[in-house]
Amino acid sequence: MTSRRHLLLAAGATAIGAPALVRAQTLEKPKLTLAVGGKNLLYYLPLTLAEQLGYFKAEGLDVSIVDFAGGAQALRALVGGSADVVSGAFEHTVNMQAKGQRLRAFVLQGRAPQVVLGVNPKTLPGYRVPADLKGKKIGVTAPGSSTNVMVNYFLARAGLRPSDVSIVGVGASQGAVAAMRAGQIDAISNLDPVISLLRRGNEIRIVSDTRIVAEADKLFGGPMPAGCLYAPQAFVDRNPTTVQALANAIVRADKWIQKAGAGDILKAVPESYQLGDRAIYVDAFLAAKGALSPDGTIPEAGAATALRALQSIDESLKSAKFDLPAAWTNDFVRRANTKYPNG
Repeated sequence: MTSRRHLLLAAGATAIGAPALVRAQTLEKPKLTLAVGGKNLLYYLPLTLAEQLGYFKAEGLDVSIVDFAGGAQALRALVGGSADVVSGAFEHTVNMQAKGQRLRAFVLQGRAPQVVLGVNPKTLPGYRVPADLKGKKIGVTAPGSSTNVMVNYFLARAGLRPSDVSIVGVGASQGAVAAMRAGQIDAISNLDPVISLLRRGNEIRIVSDTRIVAEADKLFGGPMPAGCLYAPQAFVDRNPTTVQALANAIVRADKWIQKAGAGDILKAVPESYQLGDRAIYVDAFLAAKGALSPDGTIPEAGAATALRALQSIDESLKSAKFDLPAAWTNDFVRRANTKYPNG
């Protein structure tokens, strides 16, 4: 009789605790570290909103976001083992294949780079053509980041080499603005809200603007995927349910943005990201909104476009072998869109 009662009690406890147990087993790694370079940028707005709106938590995730000065440092953190996932530029997944690193992008935040290249009207008032940048100092978020790639690609199209200019890391916030205002750099490759803040004060003359999807497609000769979440293939293989949860959160954020107005964004984004001027942040959001992904889907031609851009600035990549389909997948995005058709 006693044993039967114990069995019934045990069965009841199992039934009551089952949902929690299932949730615990579902996510292979519910607590993880995500590296990003310049989280305040509109480039990473879906990441910020997935955090601020509770989408990561809704998926059972405890995501610790570590912010670096630029995407190159975020990538190094991943390769070095101090981060599990990166929110960064898509082209890193292609570029790292040449270094023997198998990385895979699994959800998109930006369908165009959103990087703007502009000259300093104080130090380079007579700018006419790209050749005028020769010997000049160009500020980027961090050397090796997507803003640096943009500069190199722009120069290559004009017949210039990366060594023809001096690259200076200026970050993705007030430091970048200060560098332009002080005349420490002659040009800048950066993103919003930095660009909108400089533009408001007539402190930048824009020469290439990939916030405009059509202009980005024309510059790169095809769709150039931008911000995404990527991880080592081994992490994706070991933690498919965790990766799915991350994709779900970003897809929900992508869709929320498409429906959001300026007031919604201002309420959701930390005030510190607005660089002290809400009106400028609204301008930045409106300028960047069209370049943000509507549903997280990575374009099929995106990896080929990224490879062409990388090869144009790095001759050694022309002889390297690439497996482009291995650099990305839409499997997780398709499931996320099925689960959250309306965001």
